[in-house]
Amino acid sequence: MNIHSKNDYKKYLNPEVVSRLKTMDLRARLVVEGFITGLHRSPYHGFSVEFSDYRPYMPGDEIRHIDWKVYGKTDRFYIKQFEEETNLKSYLLLDTSGSMGYSSHKITKLEYASYLAAALSYLMIEQRDAVGLVAFDKKIRKYLPPRSIKSYLPLILKELDKIKCSQPTDVANTFHEMAERIHRRGLIIILSDLLDEPDKVISGLKHFRHKNHDVIVFHILDPMEIHFNFKRNTLFKDLETGEKMTTQPWHIKAEYQKQVKVFIENYKRQCRSNRIDYVLLDTSWNFDRALMEYLIKRKRIGG
Repeated sequence: MNIHSKNDYKKYLNPEVVSRLKTMDLRARLVVEGFITGLHRSPYHGFSVEFSDYRPYMPGDEIRHIDWKVYGKTDRFYIKQFEEETNLKSYLLLDTSGSMGYSSHKITKLEYASYLAAALSYLMIEQRDAVGLVAFDKKIRKYLPPRSIKSYLPLILKELDKIKCSQPTDVANTFHEMAERIHRRGLIIILSDLLDEPDKVISGLKHFRHKNHDVIVFHILDPMEIHFNFKRNTLFKDLETGEKMTTQPWHIKAEYQKQVKVFIENYKRQCRSNRIDYVLLDTSWNFDRALMEYLIKRKRIGG
């Protein structure tokens, strides 16, 4: 399905619209098509989203690799890229712990994260980049190593489609384990609410940087977790421990918002100081912000 009308593309960047699509494949494809259509109509229309089959000819390249058809159209020399030149290994680390099952509206944090992971996988494989998936809670539950062939995408999407929230989280444990497991420099993409001990999480992120990996953290929170706009007496339940508490939210709203701001700002500051890209995502926001952040990071890595 191609997206041609002026506003159709915006619809497919909306999480609630995407959630109503039947298959993960359709969700991923329409998010990416909508994103690219919107990109061409935005101030970023000059941003390169050409899927990297070619690169400019450089001194030392063999003339026999020049694509003369491209030269005829552009009057410039381009050569076909080889797999090892285009291939970046990316790892999507998806938090499936109990807290990711929270939603104050129609989309849980896990659903939002899985749709974003599907779209990123689709975009990466279209760009000939290798992508892998790591689903974790207190330990790694599923590991699909990075591959770049198109036939690998359905396997990733199938896993994303059946992932459920389960156990308590141990974010740091997974980060340390994956940092030791991945030997070649890659791009680590975290999709998590980071509701764990911040010092331990930061220690795990630093481990990736110590191993020379590039890192993007997509910090995914529900709007109620950020703003705490509850209007009535509310029963709160910890989705990981089962602990319950009833309270009048307006009595604690100001202090709660203060603590959440400290929580978020700490992650922002720590990530910045360790050259880690930090992106806060509210589950009511469209997916284009996250995809743009990925492309900017990809462009920076690729030089």
